[in-house]
Order: sequence, then structure tokens, then C-alpha cells
Amino acid sequence: MMKSWLLLLLLGTTHTIVAQSVSLQHLLCEYQDNPMGIDAPHPALSWQLRSKGTNIRQTAYRVLVADNPAALDKNRGRIWDSKKVPSDQSVQVLYNGKPLLPATTYYWKVMVWDQQGKPSAWSETAQWHTGLFSPHDWQQAQWIGYEKMPDTARIVPAITNDNAPKYRYRKDILPLLRKEFNIAKPLQKATVYISGLGQFDLHLNGKKTGDHFLDPGWTKYDQHALYVTFDVTEQLHTGTNALGVMLGNGFFYVPGERYRKLTGAFGYPQLICRLHLQYNDGTTENIISDTTWKATPGPVTFSSIYGGEDYNATLEQPGWDTPSFDDASWRPAVTVTGPPQLEAQTAAPLKIFDRFTPLKITQTGTNTWVYDMGQNASAIPAISLKGKKGMVVRITPAELITEKGLADQSAVGSPVFFNYTLKGTGAESWQPQFMYYGFRYIQIDGAVPAGKSNPAGLPEIQTLYSLHTRNAAPTIGQFSCSNELFNKTFKLIDWAIRSNTASVFTDCPHREKLGWLEEAHLVGSSIRYNYDIATLCRKVVRDMIHAQTADGLIPDIAPEYVQFDDGFRDSPEWGSNGIILPWYMYQWYGDKSVLEESYPMMTRYVNYLSQKSNHHILSHGLGDWYDIGPKFPGESQLTPKGITATAIYYYDLSILSKVATVLGKTADAQKYEAQSEAVKQAYNRAFFNDSTKQYATGSQTANAMSVYMQLTDPRYKAGVVENIVADIRQHNNSITAGDIGYRYLLRVLDDEGRSDVIFDMNSRSDVPGYGLQLAKGATALTESWQAYRDASNNHFMLGHLMEWFYSGLAGIRPVPGSVAFHDIVIRPEPVGDVTFAKASYLSPYGEIVSDWKKEDNTFTLRVRIPANCRATIYAPAESTSDVTVNGVAVAIEKGYKEGRYIMETGSGEYLLHVVNRRPVTSSAGSYAGR
Repeated sequence: MMKSWLLLLLLGTTHTIVAQSVSLQHLLCEYQDNPMGIDAPHPALSWQLRSKGTNIRQTAYRVLVADNPAALDKNRGRIWDSKKVPSDQSVQVLYNGKPLLPATTYYWKVMVWDQQGKPSAWSETAQWHTGLFSPHDWQQAQWIGYEKMPDTARIVPAITNDNAPKYRYRKDILPLLRKEFNIAKPLQKATVYISGLGQFDLHLNGKKTGDHFLDPGWTKYDQHALYVTFDVTEQLHTGTNALGVMLGNGFFYVPGERYRKLTGAFGYPQLICRLHLQYNDGTTENIISDTTWKATPGPVTFSSIYGGEDYNATLEQPGWDTPSFDDASWRPAVTVTGPPQLEAQTAAPLKIFDRFTPLKITQTGTNTWVYDMGQNASAIPAISLKGKKGMVVRITPAELITEKGLADQSAVGSPVFFNYTLKGTGAESWQPQFMYYGFRYIQIDGAVPAGKSNPAGLPEIQTLYSLHTRNAAPTIGQFSCSNELFNKTFKLIDWAIRSNTASVFTDCPHREKLGWLEEAHLVGSSIRYNYDIATLCRKVVRDMIHAQTADGLIPDIAPEYVQFDDGFRDSPEWGSNGIILPWYMYQWYGDKSVLEESYPMMTRYVNYLSQKSNHHILSHGLGDWYDIGPKFPGESQLTPKGITATAIYYYDLSILSKVATVLGKTADAQKYEAQSEAVKQAYNRAFFNDSTKQYATGSQTANAMSVYMQLTDPRYKAGVVENIVADIRQHNNSITAGDIGYRYLLRVLDDEGRSDVIFDMNSRSDVPGYGLQLAKGATALTESWQAYRDASNNHFMLGHLMEWFYSGLAGIRPVPGSVAFHDIVIRPEPVGDVTFAKASYLSPYGEIVSDWKKEDNTFTLRVRIPANCRATIYAPAESTSDVTVNGVAVAIEKGYKEGRYIMETGSGEYLLHVVNRRPVTSSAGSYAGR
């Protein structure tokens, strides 16, 4: 499809190179802008080229790194000077200078040369701050807490059968810890490295540090934990200062009493901290966590990641985090044993985003009110109220309400609530610190809205908000079109993504909050268009490395807090994320290092699957989870488990062969290629009927996965695709595929030029699917296609259509085999009644835009291709159409194929205008590759 670059330079007026100055922007280190706490010894550096010209390419670069900005201003790379490197690489350039020191800021800049050999100016200076590379770098900081858990109280791994009394009532103390210290001379920089388990809030001199929520990210704490790095220079002053830390349980300690998916206990809440002070005179000082810190119980009296949180404001100790506070009644902190490994938190933290106000307030009992916040989202309630000291208000969140209008938690676990005890000093405000939930409705018991009748003298609610919290991955994509149902579907899926993107990709924000792995590789292809999830994906990969068992199994969840039974622990469609996600990260972001880090895990997992197979066939697991069959959804009903499990196994082997090739492991590549061929032959012998062109039961999933994974012999591919379409038509253009199969169904239809079928399946509200969910009032994607009440109503496992909105309808996709969108295809599909679609995606090289509109016989397409990239652009056209590019007429016969005008070009902005003899429709030409 892509012609040689040399030929491109010789093409006509629309491809003329325009000499323009090149500038540099978006300098990133390890995917981040001026990051803190980078503990990679060879950080990956990236930049983007910017120019108003066309066909702009980088032909060389030079990177300078220094340990102070003054040296960099003089163009002295005291730490690394790459010199001029002939290369077009501007993504994932590995630092290769002097060994990096811990707790140090490094400054860097870059210049490039364009396709004419013309140098750019130096970029603006960027920086990164290293983390702590080894235990020694913690400067003897100790893990400390209020009390030490006896070994007999540990519950690792966690359990789900916790009916014994010893598991039910296990409240622990949620402590406050503090430390005073003195700064006697001018301070240049102050950096704190801290981990507080399960979750922590750090305060300095009376104010919370940063805007993170639920730090640090969840990990398997008996193996490793994450620490967070903050620049706190502006929070300190000369004289006495105070560090204060409040701790919550998170997954580190899951108590009984209220709803919990699992019961576990790694330890009681604890922390480790190093505050690094750098003075203007060049000296340094460290304030570390040890037994000189003081500890006491805090006002949070109950903390459960599942069951809720209680806060007793009468137990507050004003000023506890300030230097003037009298902590004589507090006791010395005790040392405890912490996780054996500490790693920097490099994934984006959770933060609070949208604030929802009530759409409706309904009284449902004498002292009960229900607030409709309008949006089902991962969130926390935030309440402001007045009342007498000691009065308790109960806050119950829920996705749905009962027929009587009360909070309904029946489908996602009950009871879950928050208790707030008033201190009675006037208006007081509170919001949970260590727990969030998925809800639309908030039920309040024991208080009344201000202005309402209040004969019992209950607390009066001044305001009540729902504060949406999610992983702070930046939004990098936008989509809209003329079809309002599609726009609503996009929003529906997006709210499920937002609600389930925490420090892992969760299944739901209420019932489980666990990192079920199939979602990362199946829906990740949708999410990556909308959000920059590179750092979160890297964390998921490391979670899987830590979760892998001695015999090679990658369990269905990571971190694996609890060991589930049967397919809920060992399902190839889930565990294969350990192979698929690292490969996708390489394809999406050009990250070769993730392949190197993951390779041992990948090889061990395929060896595990090989041992489980019977003559190369696997038949265990959950199969096409939540497909539509005669029974209530669950394990696969329409597709044999041997289809999904073996197809994924083959996909793993074919990927692993490619990974081995990228890593230069030729013998391994040949071995896995031969193994994949053996699986392919066994698969087709077991499942394919060459007379009917059907796999197994002929389900949408069975045929689609066989085609997508390239298990189907090319001779039979067209027939199998025809059967896929026929099955959809026979089901009244309705979905039957489930969690596993639907993504591949969409991919095959998109690749084979059948976006018309995708439109027909998803542009209606009378059959199971997105439209039906919206018709039933859903505001986030539900767990079941049918939007059943007795299942989760905020799940993102079926969100695969978002990928098609970008790659199909708008037409933004990479060329097969391209890395990080270096080579781009713009191939919009003007299907159905859609008259316009617009999408943008901030790729590693820069923003890609596809914006098209059709009116009668005309089709207009506006495209933006970032510098240092190449593109093939398709516009629907007849062989006799009139075509202009940026206002210049072109000869269509030179670039016409299968109902499209095809243009190959480099970077720039292009406006294609096509006048056809007949109204524009989508062609049914295939798009080879994935």
C-alpha cells in the first residue's frame, strides 16, 4: 500500500516539499512532561516536530543532558551529548549518558535536522527528576505505623469465604502520623519520596500536598509497593516545619462488617518517607521516617475499599499537621516490616475531576432523602451540613433505585455506606479520602435538605455533590458525528472507561474494583485513542509480572489479591494479556523496552499453555464471557471454549514470534512460528467445516476470531466473512458475541470493508446493544448487552465500538506493521445516515485529524498529518469524479482503486474535495492487516 518515500518526493503539486522552519514541542521523558521520580536507568525521551510546511521529516537529532540549566544554556551536555545522530527516530530515544544519580534533577533539550539537512533551533529545556534506585537511597528510612499486626492476623492471599466470626469484626486503627523538623538556612529544593499503605494523604505545614487521590497505586503488597515523589519546596519555610500523614486501608487491609468482595490483610496501615532537603550552600539533609515520629488514632474510624468509610469529626485534632501542635499525648511510631521492593509510581495518579449537582431530590421516608446526581460514575459524595455535635448522617450511594425510590445495591454488594459524625461547630464539610464507589444516586438518612421541614432538629444539608474520580491520564482524542445515537454511545462508553480507569483497569467501580486482564487488551485499543494510557499500561504489565505463578500461569486478575476458582483464575483469554498488551504497547507507542522486560513472562506463559493443551487444543476458561444465549449471561453459551482459548493461544504464539524477531532472538522466533503453525493446523482440523465455511457452531465469535487471528486459510476467508454477515442479518442485525468475541467481530467487519454492517448493528435501540442500554436510561456502559438490573451498570468490557468510531467511521488507523502511527491510513467510512464525522488523535508524533462531510454528490475530507510521518489517504470517489487537493485539481486515474481516490503524502494539512456523479456511499473494499 505504501510506496517508496523517494517516489513520494517526486509526485505532483500536492506533494511538493515546502521549505519551512521546524520547531520542537511536547518533550517527554518516560511518556511524561517534566516528571518526578523516574527510576529507569535509561529513560526514554520523545519529542514532536512542528512546522507549517508539508512533507516535513527528521533526518538527524542531537540530545543534550546536563545536571544544571546553566550548562545546558551554554549547549554543554555534561551528562550526555548524543552528538548528531543520523536517524528519523523522535519517539522512545533511550538516554545513553553517564550513570544517573538518585534524587537528582536532569535537564535536557534537543535539536533536529529536516529532510533538507536544515537544523532546527534548540528546543525549550525540559527536565526529569530521578527517584530512588535502591534500598540504600532511602537513607535508612523505616516503615512505621501506629501498631504492628501480629503474623497470625495476616490474610494473604485474601479469602472470599469469610463467614467465621474471626473475619467479620476486624476494625483496625486508621492513624495520623507526624514529624517536626527545622530548616535553618536558605532552601534550594525539597523533594519528598513517600509510600503509605494502603492509601495516604500527605500534609505539610497544615496543607495537603498535591491533588492526588488514593495514592499509591494498588499492588501485590507482599511483593512490592509504589512510592510517590513530590516537589514540596514551596510548602516549606525557614524555621520549624511539620510533616503529617493520614493513612487509609485500601487493598492493604480489607475489614469485615460491611460488603466486601474479598477479605485480606497484609498489615495495618504504615508508611515510609524520605524528605530530601537541598540548601543553597550545596549541603543536603534528610528527614526520614523512624521512631521519632509520633502517631495517634485519627478521625477516620472505618475504612474499606469495598464497604465505605466513617468519619467522626468530634475526634479531629485541629492543627495536627502544623508545627505549633502539641503532640505530647501521641505515642512514638513503631517500626514494621514493609514490602520487599519499592518502585516509583510512574502511572498517572487518580484525581478528582467532574462535580455533579443534584438533578432531583426526593423524600422517600421520614428522615430519608434520595438525590439523583444524573450520571453513573466512579465518584465520592461531598457533603456540607450544619447540625448538633455527635449527630450521625448516613450516606448510601447506588447505581439504581428501587421501586420505592431507595438506594438499590442488590446487584453489586450490600451494605455500602458512609457515616459522618458532626462536630457541631457550624457549617462543616466532608468527603471520603480512602474509598470511592460507582453511583448515580445518593441516599441520605438522618438529615434534611436546608429549607425543608425539620421538626426533629436533624442536621441540615447545605450542599451535596458527586465528585468524579479517575486516573488522570490526559485526554488525547475527540470524536463527534452527525448520528446522535453514535454520539450518545461514545459518551456511554467513555463514562464506563473513565469510571474504570483507576490504578488498574477495573471491571467495575463498586462490586469488585479488580484488574480483570482481558479488558486491557480488548478495550485498550479503544481507550488508547481517547486517553494517554501508556504509563498505566506499563503498570499493568508489571502487575502481571508480579502475579505470574511459578508454573507460568498469569491469573485472570492482577494484582492477584485473591485466588479464584477454575476459569476465574485460569482463562487463556484473560492471561494472554501478558503477551498481547506488551505487544500492543510496542505498536501503539514504539516502546521496545516493555517487550524486553516482559519477554520472560511471555515465554513462560506460552509454555504453561502448551502444557495445558491437548494436541495443541485448549478448552478451559470462561470462553466468550457474557455472550447472548438462551440463559442469563455468564460463561460462553454460543461458542465452544476451545475456539476462544485456542485462537488466543495461536495469537499469543504468532505475537511471540514477532516479539522475538524485534528483540533479535532468531531461534526463538522460528520456534514459536513453527509452534503456531502446529496449533493452526490442529485448530482447523478440530473446528473448521470447509464445506459450510463455518467454525464450530458458526457463531459470530467463532468465525470472527478465526478470521482475525489469521487462522483461516485465505481460500476460505471470503466465505467465512460472508457467514459472519449472514449470521448478523439472521439475528435481525443484532449482536450475539460477548466480551471476548465482539472486539474481533468489529475488527473483521472493519478490515473487510463492511462498516455498513457495523452501522446496522449499532444504530438501533430495539435489540440488545448500546442503543437499548441508552433507551433503558443507562448513563454508563452496562455489564450486559441487555442492561439487566441484576448485573453491574457501570462496566467497560463491551466498549469496543469506540475503536471503530476512530478507525472506521473517522478512518484514523496505523498502516499494518507501523509503530506508534509513524505510517498512517486515513480511510473514512461514510456509512448509513452519517453525513459527517470528525476525530482527532494525539499520536506519539503529533495530532492526526480526519474531518469529513458528505452532501449529495460531494465529499469533503480535511486531514492533518503530523511531521515526521507518512500517510495514505482514501476518499470515496468514482473513476470519473472531479478531485481537488488543497484547491488543485488532480488526475484521479493515477490514484484510483476500488471506489476510492488514494493519495500518498507526508505531513501537512490537506483538504480533499470530491464531486461524484452519484451520492457518496461506503465501498465494500477490504482493508488488509491489523
